[in-house]
Order: sequence, then C-alpha cells, then structure tokens
Amino acid sequence: MTKADFIDLVQKNGEFESKASAEKAVKAFISSVTEALVNKETVSLVGFGTFSTVDVAEKSGKVPGTDKTYTKAAHTAPKFKIGKTLKDAVAEGN
Repeated sequence: MTKADFIDLVQKNGEFESKASAEKAVKAFISSVTEALVNKETVSLVGFGTFSTVDVAEKSGKVPGTDKTYTKAAHTAPKFKIGKTLKDAVAEGN
C-alpha cells in the first residue's frame, strides 16, 4: 500500500471530508511520533502498539569473503512493539 492509498483509507475510515484533511492528519501523526522519538520519549497506543527508541552498542565485524573489517558506531534506533489487539486482528485476518 502506498502513502496515497493509505491516505484514501484514512479518509474513508476517519470520515474526513477531503483527501487533504486526511493527509494532514497522517502527516501530523507521523511528525508527532517522530518528534517524540527524537526526544527519546515512548508513544503507547493501547491495543495498537508502542513506539520507542533503543540504544544500539558499537558493532564491529568482518565483510564475508574478504579480510576487510568494519565498525558501526553506537546509535539510537526506533523500535515498534505490536499490541495484542492488533496482533489478534492480523491473525484472524488469515
């Protein structure tokens, strides 16, 4: 599903009057979650899931088939933990 398809679905399910207002709602959600994660805050949507960040340690390894090694710097990564309601809904959809 593309972003445009998703906006159409949001318009239908949210009963928005126009695609523009549905797109505005989607953009507001995305930017709000992004801002919270940048500030290392957790966003919990009961039944849907939890957006959070995790600190990833520095990692070094070897490139397969060569003698080259690499080091990936420590960083913060986004994480999503699925909620039970969403998990059950997807399982029932099969």
